[in-house]
Amino acid sequence: MDISNHHLSDKKRAAWISLSVGIGMFIAKISAYFLTGSSAIFSDAAESVVHVVATSMALYSIYLSSKPADESHLYGHGNVEFFSAGIEGLLIIIAAITIIYFAIGDLIHGVTTKSLDVGTVIIAFAGAINLFLGLYLVKKGKSTNSLTLVADGKHVLTDSYTSIGVVIGLILVLLTGFLLLDPLIAILVALNILVTGYKLIRESIGGLMNETDKQMLETISETLKNIRKDFWIDIHHLRFWKSGDMVVIDFHFLLPYFFTIKESHLEENYIEKKLLEVIPNCSVRIHMDYCNEKVCKFCNYEKCDERKEKKSIDYDWSTSLMIGDPVYIAHGKMLAKS
Repeated sequence: MDISNHHLSDKKRAAWISLSVGIGMFIAKISAYFLTGSSAIFSDAAESVVHVVATSMALYSIYLSSKPADESHLYGHGNVEFFSAGIEGLLIIIAAITIIYFAIGDLIHGVTTKSLDVGTVIIAFAGAINLFLGLYLVKKGKSTNSLTLVADGKHVLTDSYTSIGVVIGLILVLLTGFLLLDPLIAILVALNILVTGYKLIRESIGGLMNETDKQMLETISETLKNIRKDFWIDIHHLRFWKSGDMVVIDFHFLLPYFFTIKESHLEENYIEKKLLEVIPNCSVRIHMDYCNEKVCKFCNYEKCDERKEKKSIDYDWSTSLMIGDPVYIAHGKMLAKS
């Protein structure tokens, strides 16, 4: 099994586990709510409803994003994961608003609860399970480069933290007998959920807008810098974008003008091989440029017999240079500014 298929299998397995556990947790929490009538427990159960719906959507998006490119989607279907994460964030916000609405109603009309001790135990057990599930999903999402699994894992972790907060609150209610703590805790939980929902939507929009992942950019540029050969004159206009677990990388590559097409493509294949070692599921597209006399003073290739000028300017293959213009243009702009 190749790396991409292995990652896909891992993502599907993780999503099914998340859905199965989510259904079980919802049943446990809604049972605890009917048993106790607690607003705080209701807030936890409401988030579990969102978890089940969102995880179902995440599972669908993982299957859809795994479909190969076709005539109507030449770059594949990976961007559906950004939609999935965004919708999950929206559902979380709706759940939070619902929790606040019912909690305020309890504050106005009064609180009636029963069997809080049993309900507290159920929620504590559910919270512990969700803590382990959330950590597993985030870890698996990062290892497979899946925004959907990371988003789902963060949601489950929020669910776990919610349960922990609810348990602490219910224990205080049991110890003090101050029943208004119950809806107040529910409101605090909902406010925390709102923040999580906003972050997921923000991340989703960033993905759909191809917002630059600075860590990924540094990974790509450092890899290129570390494997640089003396006749690789310049890399510029470096770009990349992500679609699901696929990273599409493209840039302009400046080589000596006398290199044959075969020699140029051998260098392209070498670069792609090295990038795949660091970013397992990447696609590399390189636009080949040939040198002229303007780049002689930047060129490290000592064996060149066509040089019109000795090398006189040292420059580092920094990230800022790679994403910018060709070195001779960038250097000219720097001189003009100074």
